[in-house]
Amino acid sequence: MVIFDSHEIRYENTGIHHFIKNLVASLVKISEHEDIEIAFFLRKKHVHLLPETGDRKAKLVLYRSLYKYVFPYWKFWRGVWHTPFQYPRLMPEKGNVLLTVHDLNFLYDTSGEEQARLRKIVQTNIDNASELTTISEYAKNDILNNMDTKGKKISVIYNGCQEYSGEILRPADVPDAPFLYAIGPTIPKKNFHVLPCLLKDNGLHLVISGIISQPYLDTIISEAKQFGVEGKVHFTGTVSEPEKHWYLKNCTAFVFPSLAEGFGIPVIEAMYYGKPVFLSRHTSLPEIGKDKAFYFNEGFDREMMQAEFGDGMSRYLSGEVPADRIIAHAKSFSWDKAAEEYIRIYKSMML
Repeated sequence: MVIFDSHEIRYENTGIHHFIKNLVASLVKISEHEDIEIAFFLRKKHVHLLPETGDRKAKLVLYRSLYKYVFPYWKFWRGVWHTPFQYPRLMPEKGNVLLTVHDLNFLYDTSGEEQARLRKIVQTNIDNASELTTISEYAKNDILNNMDTKGKKISVIYNGCQEYSGEILRPADVPDAPFLYAIGPTIPKKNFHVLPCLLKDNGLHLVISGIISQPYLDTIISEAKQFGVEGKVHFTGTVSEPEKHWYLKNCTAFVFPSLAEGFGIPVIEAMYYGKPVFLSRHTSLPEIGKDKAFYFNEGFDREMMQAEFGDGMSRYLSGEVPADRIIAHAKSFSWDKAAEEYIRIYKSMML
């Protein structure tokens, strides 16, 4: 028996929610054709958040408050417990345990006591794991360079990205002009404040979706004022999946100058619509976008960014980097492929 800890699915509209939901759907489908039994661990009140799997029924192991004191090792005796997030509420201290570490972003967006606290949590979880997985070569190298893995095997399994087939809804906040789109919380590591320069002397607007946080919001607005484009920057707050996909489908380009990404699923989501994507050269993003994306200079010199954006759009519109090639690249990231790789690791751990 493999038990997949699905606890964190409860945080809707987050990256970990979508990671678990999509991977669970593929694990249920792929495991039907494999000699393996997988169950999903979560609270009863969150079962409705699991994905629809047609006639296939997901096996469940429901959370009990007792498990905080007596861990249910008997549930995966001679099997595997998969913790798919580096900050789990519960995690075995023994047995066959697979831990997925998505990133070490705490090294770059925290400091002092908070950074030390998070480092200790992640290190303890690594110590208790039998094997590790992560979501990019960049993240793997970051883990090896900053944590003590004690020689444990660490595998890279890329996230997938399914073509969206749900409803698409036009949001209430839509500029009456062509727009660039970015998504993520307004926090410094997302680096959104470098984007307003792209709106100068053209008809483009910028839409940013995600949790709105001060004081970084003021930094973005201040930059927009510096370039005289404050009326062209729109903050929507969090958006639903149907609304997000409307923005992705209808934007002129997707812009994502982030400084800290373990993978960057929104990049692939935008590519599914054949959109030109403009990324930072930092962390995992060049590994994910490869030559199907366009890149800003490492220092985010604003004048250079304007030229880089103009050159990238020219190459896209001329067909040098065509939409069909961008879509094909997005489709190479598959949740079914990821599920097959996880199942291969589960089986190897049970031998």
